[in-house]
Amino acid sequence: MRVVVLADTHAPRRWRSCPPRVAQELRGADLILHAGDVCTATVLAELAQYALVTAVLGNNDGPDVADWGAAPTAELTLDGLRVAMLHDSGPSGGRLVRLRRAFPRADLVLFGHSHIPFDQSGYGLRIFNPGSPTDRRRQPHGTLGLLRIESGVLAEAAIVPVT
Repeated sequence: MRVVVLADTHAPRRWRSCPPRVAQELRGADLILHAGDVCTATVLAELAQYALVTAVLGNNDGPDVADWGAAPTAELTLDGLRVAMLHDSGPSGGRLVRLRRAFPRADLVLFGHSHIPFDQSGYGLRIFNPGSPTDRRRQPHGTLGLLRIESGVLAEAAIVPVT
């Protein structure tokens, strides 16, 4: 299973339409996960043209994103891998332990908010922030995440520059 992970697209200020490098990665995706701050549901409709989309609410998301179906958190099983998703994981200090407590059954927790790509493992958990493809802030590139899941195992997780 090939999964594209996005966060912090911030439309329409930062995402007027799907950037070409992002679209390139979306082609062939089995699933798109968006970890919040879509800002407008039109982005989710655009993403759904590529693959099934699951999204969570971010602090900048409007009521139309909630009406689309985004919830504060999501928990799903992807080919046997237990995945949880939220927007804001809180301060970096103690993050891994805090997310383990919040999602005790998860194998992988996806989050956004900081716009800073992040990938860490410990306590039987992997936590992953894809960064932002459109608002890189202090990062050298806009980024997204790619996951490859095989038989309940996260076979590959990569943060990919798209700008």
